[in-house]
Amino acid sequence: MSSAPGSGSGTPFPPGFDPAAESAEKTLCFRGFWAWFVLILLIVVFVSAIMWLLRKFIQGPIYRKTNRIDGKVVIVTGCNTGIGKETALELAKRGARVYMACRDPGRCEAARLEIMKKSQNQQLFNRTLDLGSLQSVRNFVERFKAEETRLDLLINNAGVMACPRSLTADGFEQQLGVNHLGHFLLTNLLLDRLKQSAPSRIVVVSSAAHLLGRINRDDLMSEKKYSKFLGAYSQSKLANILFTRKLATMLKDTGVTVNCCHPGVVRTELNRHFSGPAWMKSALEVLSIYLIKTPKAGAQTTLKLALDPSMEGSTGGYYSDCIRWPLVPWARSTDTADWLWRESEKLVGLPPSSPTNESPANNGTSNGNGSSGPGAMQSVDTVVVNRS
Repeated sequence: MSSAPGSGSGTPFPPGFDPAAESAEKTLCFRGFWAWFVLILLIVVFVSAIMWLLRKFIQGPIYRKTNRIDGKVVIVTGCNTGIGKETALELAKRGARVYMACRDPGRCEAARLEIMKKSQNQQLFNRTLDLGSLQSVRNFVERFKAEETRLDLLINNAGVMACPRSLTADGFEQQLGVNHLGHFLLTNLLLDRLKQSAPSRIVVVSSAAHLLGRINRDDLMSEKKYSKFLGAYSQSKLANILFTRKLATMLKDTGVTVNCCHPGVVRTELNRHFSGPAWMKSALEVLSIYLIKTPKAGAQTTLKLALDPSMEGSTGGYYSDCIRWPLVPWARSTDTADWLWRESEKLVGLPPSSPTNESPANNGTSNGNGSSGPGAMQSVDTVVVNRS
């Protein structure tokens, strides 16, 4: 007959050993409070590490070169907030003379003062530019040319996204009018200054939304059917790329390069027209902390195209996360680019860009009737004709 555990000389346990207490202690170690605490802590650390790595990946590369551009004259459109503001701030830190071209002069002034304080650069200028008004574009150019004889860098950053259908002051569909036509006119009117300052650069902020876009030749202004994102916005971003590629071809051997970029999905005011329920907007705002780029991260590809010495001479490219990417066939279509250019010229009131209209720039001295000199008023018409 076997003896009870812990009793008699035949027991396998040492004297004083209680198997029941040992079992309880093991249970407490591996399944009790501290076990759960350690397990939860490990899960939290693991998830946090994954989220941190995901956020670093989503934020993308940073332009780290420290080259300065002291004294260079720069125009940045739409730079009182978001990507444009971060772009203007970095350019100001590097010594540029920055013209902040914004629709709202009050908000632009607040941004200008903030950038001046952070950059310790006093060469920042608040200038009104409403890309939804061709007259405003012409007024901006006329004032800029009265102030500056050169332009080293033009950054076409401003834009609107997925807004309810509305028209610009000139009767254009808002997204095409602001994102494409306003910048189309602005760039053309400034080409003489860019050429005089060569090597100079143009950077166009587009979007990966161009993948969903098509140029609707039969309904360019979305009058028959309006889709605020898949239709109008995507079309305007495709127009940015076609404009970039066409302009790059036209500016060959002038010393002026033009490239476009996708900044990424960025937390900016572009989503001000979000029409979903409030809870969804709040949830997206929380998720955006980890899953969407900051404006500073979104500005990095623009900064590379604007600043990187290795980009000298590179033109006609589409970039995202500081890498050049191939384009889909409809974004490479020469026929569509040519058609859009001609149509855009008609819409904004530019003469056709044929050889008969191209002649050496007059350095801004002509007043359109043959007179010249310091007191001569430079007309926009003269600037338009002399685009080469």
